[in-house]
Amino acid sequence: MRIAGHRVAVLLAACLSPLAALAECTPDTAELRGSWGQAQFRIELADTPEERARGLMFRETLPRSAGMLFVYEEPGRASFWMKNTLIPLDMLFIDTTGIVTHVHARAIPGDLTPIDGGDGVRLVLEINGGLAEAMGIGPGSELRHPAIGPNAAWPCTE
Repeated sequence: MRIAGHRVAVLLAACLSPLAALAECTPDTAELRGSWGQAQFRIELADTPEERARGLMFRETLPRSAGMLFVYEEPGRASFWMKNTLIPLDMLFIDTTGIVTHVHARAIPGDLTPIDGGDGVRLVLEINGGLAEAMGIGPGSELRHPAIGPNAAWPCTE
């Protein structure tokens, strides 16, 4: 029962209000949906090589409904590590249409082991470690964000 209660609290913390579904996409917001429901995260964009290299390093905290969205110009193989990262993270690897293809849960702070997201990755959303599992976010979930463009499985204009 504690897990179910925790899941509800997490969903309430990260989800949009009923009117949010009517809102347009914004660069500082990433929305996710799936059979588990829908959630919104306030995000920082990492869309330059310098921003992607720094990521969430040296951060001591990350608000529960926040994250960082890494955006690549072209899809490819994505690999991350946790050097100088102080908080555990979930990494959601996302293809060109906004579909989550892989989730790496609870990456260990400071660990230098490469975390391979696979081929065809165009975006990576980092959120607090354990949150994806608590909410039910997994492969097949859909991300909505302006960076995805016209081929989005869940377009901004919906």
